[in-house]
Amino acid sequence: MMIDVIGVRSLGGHKLEIEFSDGTIGMRDFADILQKTGSMSEPLKDASYFQRVFIEDGALTWPNDYDWDPIALHDEMKQAGLLRRAQAAE
Repeated sequence: MMIDVIGVRSLGGHKLEIEFSDGTIGMRDFADILQKTGSMSEPLKDASYFQRVFIEDGALTWPNDYDWDPIALHDEMKQAGLLRRAQAAE
């Protein structure tokens, strides 16, 4: 099943609230990015840069073209118990 990110909201630092196309939503702390090496992940270590996240083609993306696979992210969050059903707008 194709799953896309359809909503993202910064919660400060390296935390994001992420909404997926299957109707689930959850918060993920991406502080583990601080342990990554490489020129693409280096800018994301700065919290203010990290918060510049946007959605492109259903994936979390940053201005340097770093992106996060939405299916892998969804699966990881589901397995960790971080997802819940999004409440319908009233």
